[in-house]
Amino acid sequence: MTLLDRTEAPVHPARLILILSLAPTVGLGIGRFAYSLLLPDMRDSLQWSYSAAGFMNTINAAGYLAGALITSQLVRRYGLSAIVRVGTLGCVLSLALCALSGNFVLLSAARLIAGIGAALAFVAGGALATTIAQSQPQRSAFLLSLFYAGPGLGILSSGLITPFLLQAAGPGSWWIGWLVMAALSAVMTLPLLLAPLDSHASMSGGPATTFSIRPVLIYLVGYFMFGAGYIAYMTFMIAYVRDAGGGPAAQSAFWCLIGASAFVTPWVWRRIMALDRGGVSTTIILAVNALGAALPLFGLSPLILAISALVFGVSFFAVVASTTAFVRFNYAQAAWPSAIAAMTIAFGIGQTLGPLAVGAITDAVGSLSSALAVSAATLALGALLSGFQRPLKR
Repeated sequence: MTLLDRTEAPVHPARLILILSLAPTVGLGIGRFAYSLLLPDMRDSLQWSYSAAGFMNTINAAGYLAGALITSQLVRRYGLSAIVRVGTLGCVLSLALCALSGNFVLLSAARLIAGIGAALAFVAGGALATTIAQSQPQRSAFLLSLFYAGPGLGILSSGLITPFLLQAAGPGSWWIGWLVMAALSAVMTLPLLLAPLDSHASMSGGPATTFSIRPVLIYLVGYFMFGAGYIAYMTFMIAYVRDAGGGPAAQSAFWCLIGASAFVTPWVWRRIMALDRGGVSTTIILAVNALGAALPLFGLSPLILAISALVFGVSFFAVVASTTAFVRFNYAQAAWPSAIAAMTIAFGIGQTLGPLAVGAITDAVGSLSSALAVSAATLALGALLSGFQRPLKR
């Protein structure tokens, strides 16, 4: 079924994808990344080590991996739009759970639920956004980028609220931050529940296509490196800014720059993503991402931190979009959910292992600079590996 098959006035594809982008806004932009804003206060109040702090992102990533593994089966049974909505609602629930207690087990369970919900919403939402984008083939790369800019809205909104909320409420107020983020996410979820997502809920394009790992193994390894590398930057940079003397305003500005950069991503990278059907586009974008992660190693001046946030942010969101563009170029439409799920699984394994490794390194060395160095090197390796991926024969 297409938008024109419906009896009511058709919804413009860009508008529908923008509504759909609220799923990763809640699941990733807030559900995953707002933790970084609350982490310094949680770590001080709950007396966590960096390893314990990293574990919270590891358990979230493990949930994300589990969700990615089951999304394709759930989509075949319940449909894309239903899985997007259920996953997003699960993320809202998890945010509320995080406000209930400082108990490590309960918080771990809440972060696990957040990861599962985010994966369901992201994989199903990505497949649905790809389907919607096909209604305007000439603008499909741009339309897809709108969906992947969604987390930027979550990062921006949480960055505008959380640092100042924590300052006003005082030490130990991290749970209030989670409660406010849950309320904000609930409001953002309403358009998803009301929009006619079912107009594109079914996948078409011929018989089912078997997804094979071997032809894209090098690309999957590169995406694994991205998952392992980006997480250190996004988990510990706010703590890094705070330890360097940055107050709430500096933390908010840094975080908001990352989020705001997502909104220019569709225009910055649309030609690059249409440049090559293999891995070259991902290599270029991921190399820029590695540069953004490495910049704080050369100084902590406001200018360097601002450039780092902008460079990292504008490329971070585009890496994920480039993998979906790769799927769209190289696979039949019927294989998109399975292919996107495979990419998400590789990414999920990387971001599951990344926080534990980086937290352990930071505890051992005693410096967050080591975490950033490992992060940048891992991203650079991912960029190198992705460049060896060639277009697939269809």
